[in-house]
Amino acid sequence: MKKEWNAEEKLRYERELIKQGVKYIAGVDEVGRGPLAGPVVCCAVIMPLDETELVVGVDDSKKVPVKKREELSKKLKERALCYTVVEIDEKTIDEINILEATKLGMKRAIESLPIAPEIVLTDGNMTLDISFPQKSIIHGDALSYSIGSASIIAKVHRDALMDEYAKEYPHYAFEKNKGYGTKAHIDGIKEHGLCPIHRRTFTKKF
Repeated sequence: MKKEWNAEEKLRYERELIKQGVKYIAGVDEVGRGPLAGPVVCCAVIMPLDETELVVGVDDSKKVPVKKREELSKKLKERALCYTVVEIDEKTIDEINILEATKLGMKRAIESLPIAPEIVLTDGNMTLDISFPQKSIIHGDALSYSIGSASIIAKVHRDALMDEYAKEYPHYAFEKNKGYGTKAHIDGIKEHGLCPIHRRTFTKKF
C-alpha cells in the first residue's frame, strides 16, 4: 500500500529549527552527478513552512513520477520565497572533478538567493564553503521538505535541459537517458564518438 505523504515527517528538521527561532531555512540539492554528459544542476530554495502553504507530495525527486514531478516543480517555484538554479558545465566538471563541481554549484546557488538564509540544509554528507550555518542530512531529499523541494526543481530543470540537448545531439538518446550511461547512450558514443557536452573524465574508456 502506498504510504501517505506526512507533513510531520517531512518537516521534522525544519520544525526543530523554527522552535529555535529560525525563520529562513534554505534547502539545497544537486542532480546529475552520475551522467556521462551534461551539467550538474544545483538548486537552493527557501520555502514558506506554514501548514497552509505546503506543497503536498514533495519527496526525493527520484521517487516521484515524471508528470507529478513537473507539476510539483511548477507549484514549488510559484510558492517559494526565493530559489536559484545553477548549472556547472562538463568542462568545469572535467577540470575540478564532480564533487568539487557539485560543491561549487551549491555554493553559487545559496549565495545568489535574494533572501539570506539563516541556515542551509544539504543532502548527504556535504560541507560547503559558505558563510551560513549548515547541516547535512543523509537521505535529506527524502527526509527534509526543503531539500526535497530543491531536489525536484533541480531534476525538472536538468531533464528539460537534456531534452533540448537531445535535439542538438540526436545520436545518444538524451531525451530518454538524460546523459546517464545506458546501452543506447554508450552505443551512440561507440558509433558517433563524443559530443561537446560529454564529460571527458567520465568517458575515457570510450
